[in-house]
Amino acid sequence: MTSRFATHEHHEFLEAAHEALGSPNLQLALSRLGETLAAGNRSAFERLPGSSLLRDRARAIKDETLAHLDEHIEQLERAVTARGGHVHFASDGADAVAIVREIIRQAGASRVVKSKSMVTEEIHLNQALEEAGVEVTETDFGEFIIQVAGERPSHIVGPALHKTAEEMAVCLNERFNENLTKEPHVMAQFARGHLRRKFAAADVGITGGNFLVAETGTVVIISNEGNARLTTSVPRIMISIVGIEKLIPRFADLPIFLKVLARAATGQKMSIYTSLVTGPRQPGEADGPEETHLVLLDNGRSRILGSPMRESLFCIRCGACLNICPVYRKIGGHAYGGTYSGPIGAVITPLFDGHAQNHHQPHASSLCGACQAACPVKIQIPELLVRNRAAQHDEHVTPRGEEFIYRIWNRVLQSPFWYRVLTRTTSRLMSWLAKDGWVKRLPGPLAGWTSCRDFPAPAKKSFRDQWREESGR
Repeated sequence: MTSRFATHEHHEFLEAAHEALGSPNLQLALSRLGETLAAGNRSAFERLPGSSLLRDRARAIKDETLAHLDEHIEQLERAVTARGGHVHFASDGADAVAIVREIIRQAGASRVVKSKSMVTEEIHLNQALEEAGVEVTETDFGEFIIQVAGERPSHIVGPALHKTAEEMAVCLNERFNENLTKEPHVMAQFARGHLRRKFAAADVGITGGNFLVAETGTVVIISNEGNARLTTSVPRIMISIVGIEKLIPRFADLPIFLKVLARAATGQKMSIYTSLVTGPRQPGEADGPEETHLVLLDNGRSRILGSPMRESLFCIRCGACLNICPVYRKIGGHAYGGTYSGPIGAVITPLFDGHAQNHHQPHASSLCGACQAACPVKIQIPELLVRNRAAQHDEHVTPRGEEFIYRIWNRVLQSPFWYRVLTRTTSRLMSWLAKDGWVKRLPGPLAGWTSCRDFPAPAKKSFRDQWREESGR
């Protein structure tokens, strides 16, 4: 049972976006974003005294950490190994998958439970483990639904946000031959019973990590369900796969990020579950894994670290920019084609996977700045999107016809004479096409603009002409 939205490749962005706009169920699901997560973000920060200063502090910590990332990674490795944990370094996704598969093979394991993790989606871990004969079960309810449906997450925080309750019930009923109704408590009760059996039988628990504390070697996992806590405590082996940009230097820094992450993601003062795992179970401790492994993933992050796009690594994966973005709130996450969607996805997906495969993403933005205003670490997302657009031009990814038009436009803007000629000609043509003050249909390649909206007719007199009349020049 696979969503058509989930199967689009990068180069099909326009087709996927058009299909998303025509889906009543998806539009209904997305329409709730402004009233729920986006509204919660705004009100939560408004109720927090000095919230802007707190966000500035979080940004400064990320900046300082990345400036000395090599030192913090070394400190993290020492802290983890001192507590009896194991640290592995993965240069890319294939390397990370190989490390995880080898850990599972050496343990003689065959059953894995996972807590929600975008980085494992990034490296396509589930597919690789299943191909190796390992049973993998997603235990976050949203991820569980997505796995059953054979789809990808459409949102960083709410992976099944694009589905209505009715669609979720149908999905579960078809997969498990049940007769569940759409009421949330009914589906949750079924999932609880099913997943508890998976937890009890699992040999390995796999998690991501919201933060890594270099000082103590602590993996911090934040959720609103108990699945992450069970994943880290019931199986005898725990594997955490975390991007190297998730480090913070000191344990004293953690409360700052806990405050801004919860508010930005869901509008809460604090998420319900914050799990801190510092190595395997110690003598005298009642629960926890017998063996812990931390896989530090690069996968292009070091390359970004030394580039003008460095600021994109400040991201704490809260999803706030998705919730507020007018583009995401119309087309959802699957249309973007990559693991990460929305404004931050349009920034980092081309950096991870290349501009040629993702040339539409940086242009899927109005550059209105709402994403930057919502970001808990004040990432200058519009500026990064413009830089991605410039990089596409430098790499000649932009279609030739588009490049030709921009080259001509550049020449026109540098010539007052040709600018006046072009604007007057265009104004007269548009006035001729207009009816009742609006142009209903533009000709040629411009027809795409008026396919779903009208274009305002130009003023009878241009600004230059009005200025000349007023000034008497």
